[in-house]
Amino acid sequence: QVQLVESGGALVQAGGSLRLSCEASGNILSIHHMSWYRRALGKQRELVATVTNSGSTTYSGSVEGRFFISRDNAKNVVYLQMNSLKPEDTAVYYCNAELSSYTTYGIARDEYWGQGTRVTVAS
Repeated sequence: QVQLVESGGALVQAGGSLRLSCEASGNILSIHHMSWYRRALGKQRELVATVTNSGSTTYSGSVEGRFFISRDNAKNVVYLQMNSLKPEDTAVYYCNAELSSYTTYGIARDEYWGQGTRVTVAS
């Protein structure tokens, strides 16, 4: 059973920084890409950043230059360093991973989500 567990969400003042972490565990063969999404109250889920297994990164325009995604392949962990935080960054942040794992029926490629971690940026 694969699990993604996020941590690092907190209340922070505008202009501050936070680092979110997400660890994938279970019978993982390989992780193809990992992403951070967020959902603010009353809004649709937004893709924030993605990092591939080769280290290529992409960002939404709203966070580019302020947020940085990275991953530790040895630990199956993805990080989101968030700098110069703004009140509009307030949301629940979710980790997402597309990975291959060992199952009863062989190797399966699937998408997994964490439970979310809340980030609140006070003005």
